[in-house]
Amino acid sequence: MSNTWKVYLLALVTFLVGTSEYVISGILDKISNTMGISVTSAGQLVTIFSFVYAIGTPILMALTAKVERQKLLVWALGIFVIGNVLSFVLPGYASFLAARVIMALGAGMVVVTALDIAAKIAAPGKQASAIATVVMGFTASLIIGVPLGRIVAAQFGWKAVFGILALAGLVAMFVLYVIIPRIQGDKPIPLSKQLALLKKGNVALGLAITFFWLGGYSIAYTYISPYLLDVAGLKEGMLSGVLLAFGIASLLGSKFGGFSTDKWGVFPTLSGGMLLHVIALLLLSLTVTYTHAWLPIVILLILWSFAAWSSGPTQQVNLVRIEPNYSGIMLSLNQSMMQLSMAAGAAIGGVMVDRVSLSSITWVGVVGVAIAIVIVTFLRARMSAGSQGIGESIWMKFKKACN
Repeated sequence: MSNTWKVYLLALVTFLVGTSEYVISGILDKISNTMGISVTSAGQLVTIFSFVYAIGTPILMALTAKVERQKLLVWALGIFVIGNVLSFVLPGYASFLAARVIMALGAGMVVVTALDIAAKIAAPGKQASAIATVVMGFTASLIIGVPLGRIVAAQFGWKAVFGILALAGLVAMFVLYVIIPRIQGDKPIPLSKQLALLKKGNVALGLAITFFWLGGYSIAYTYISPYLLDVAGLKEGMLSGVLLAFGIASLLGSKFGGFSTDKWGVFPTLSGGMLLHVIALLLLSLTVTYTHAWLPIVILLILWSFAAWSSGPTQQVNLVRIEPNYSGIMLSLNQSMMQLSMAAGAAIGGVMVDRVSLSSITWVGVVGVAIAIVIVTFLRARMSAGSQGIGESIWMKFKKACN
């Protein structure tokens, strides 16, 4: 098998991992009804997965830095499979929550190791393309994995989703063991060195953009299925198709974000995409309040997904540009921040559903993205100041004002 096909195989593996994370949002109502728990409690399954992924992945990757990559990938996928098997066979909310922890620990290591292998087996000058292909596999779980999970759950019950993921993961383990070449690990980068970057003002602001942008998105997206069914009034039979359209829009948005960044630059793309993100959520909130007509709701959902994910590739470029000498660490920190923001978004969304209403999640999501726009504006001014001394002065004034 050529190295190109090996990269596609790695992308398929990250697709499985991404599906395990995102599919919860597509079957949240079914989990809630079957287990006899609130939608909020079901939503915390997203919180725990994302939190464990964010905190556990950098620690585990630092501890296993010297381990041969193929072996690490197979073992990490084995942990992921165990988490899915437990999700399939064990009854009750507490056991499912524990299974999600195991699943998240394996998933984080699988994604990071797959990216590492892809970069190392790619042809010279094709490393970025190989990494993008693997990331695309993860993104495709939104497009294909979530609606397919909804279909499987409707036909065979939601636990069948995790049974299928376990079987697919088991097959992938054997294929990876045979096909992926043996690649030595890297010299470990101490966590202290990675975390030291957070003390830099531009880095902290850059990661804050990720937190509020994706956090605002996750507040609403985590509860998308009950929102569409109970608030927007969509029929069950439409939901899988709507989720598919939502996923396709995220892919198109991501592609456009990359194109726009190359053509118009990082800050215009971030500001424009997030402004459109806010407008789409506001219009969606108003539309479901005054009408249950499905067509405008679906159009606004597509616009929301397109706008939200147009910021994804741009934000990665933004962070690498902030610290070009530590690009790998910056991307790793951004992965952790993305998962933390999703955990926080799911938790905040749960509080709003419990204490306010299910319809409030889009309004609160707007606030998160609006804060991200403010931070983008501030970072742009800080970086354009030119002098580090001027930038530090602005940063100190900002911190003093916040205190």
